[in-house]
Amino acid sequence: MDDNLPLIDCDIHPQPSKENPMEPHIPEAFREAMRQGMHGAPGPGYLNPFGVNRRDIRCDNPIEAGRTHLDRYNIAYGVLQSPGLRASITNSIDTGSAIAHAWNDWQMKTWMDVDSRYLGSICINMNDPIESAKEIRRCAQRKGMVQVVVTGEAQKLYGDRSYFPIWEACNEHSLPVCMHPGAEGSYGSAPGGRPSTYFEWHSAIPLTHQAQLISIICEGIFEKFPRTKLVICEAGYAWLAHTMWRLDKNFKALRAATPWLKRLPSEYIFDHVRFTSQPLEETEKPEHMLWMFEILKAERTLCFATDFPHWDFDEPSRAFPKKMSDHLRKRIFYENAAELYGLPSLEETTAKMAANRKPALV
Repeated sequence: MDDNLPLIDCDIHPQPSKENPMEPHIPEAFREAMRQGMHGAPGPGYLNPFGVNRRDIRCDNPIEAGRTHLDRYNIAYGVLQSPGLRASITNSIDTGSAIAHAWNDWQMKTWMDVDSRYLGSICINMNDPIESAKEIRRCAQRKGMVQVVVTGEAQKLYGDRSYFPIWEACNEHSLPVCMHPGAEGSYGSAPGGRPSTYFEWHSAIPLTHQAQLISIICEGIFEKFPRTKLVICEAGYAWLAHTMWRLDKNFKALRAATPWLKRLPSEYIFDHVRFTSQPLEETEKPEHMLWMFEILKAERTLCFATDFPHWDFDEPSRAFPKKMSDHLRKRIFYENAAELYGLPSLEETTAKMAANRKPALV
């Protein structure tokens, strides 16, 4: 791998600390509600028995994370996945929206203001579509806020028309919606029933996101809101082939049920849906992964992610087959995400980083 190739990491998990707590950003009117516990939410019920974070590194300090992660791997931009992405499952709807607002201000103040390489994700409360649309429009004014983030789990599938105000606000600002695991199982069940272990739950995460993708496609979100895109983060990739083929096959016989769809479902997927690479399914032979990339048009649909600082972190030089072409490597590691988020070209960023290069961390 070319050590000078700039990367875009689409999945970084910042965390609060004593030095940069979230609580001061809570709107004054909701601080008493927080003290009374009204910010309570169902937990996912599944905890990694060994801990979710790597034990050799921290991600609660933007300067330290910049040195040990961004600098180490030549990462030009890192997309933050705020802890507030679970605001949608807060029991009190108004408090959930206030929490989302607070996490957005925390993210901007304690990370994005410190290092411009950090790009933000707007937290919203999906159960409060009108307030969520207002929050999207507020945060979209801030340079560097590049997407909206929600969990895969929801009370209703995301194609439901009650969510249209959210999609409309995203369409207005050309903001992608990123689905990230964080609440799967929170409403008492996972797809097909409730798993008994973290191992089962973690392996079944793609099922939740598959259901959401099918809903968004079939309910015509990309026809109604054509400037929006969907990012499916940390939920695998290979399952897309089965989903896409099944949707296209059924569309030929059942399209009368969705007269608003003008194209094959796969065409909407290739134009509007992007996936992050971590965690990629690991094939027995490297060439099988390359075949999967060809089938799924990875040169358009796949964006690199590390999931820093979690236990299943992907180190850039080890995440992909060594025989991958230079063209595909550039597309996955930089260009797909740059196009998705409206960032400078690979050539511009390469030149800028070369002029300001810091010594690599040993």
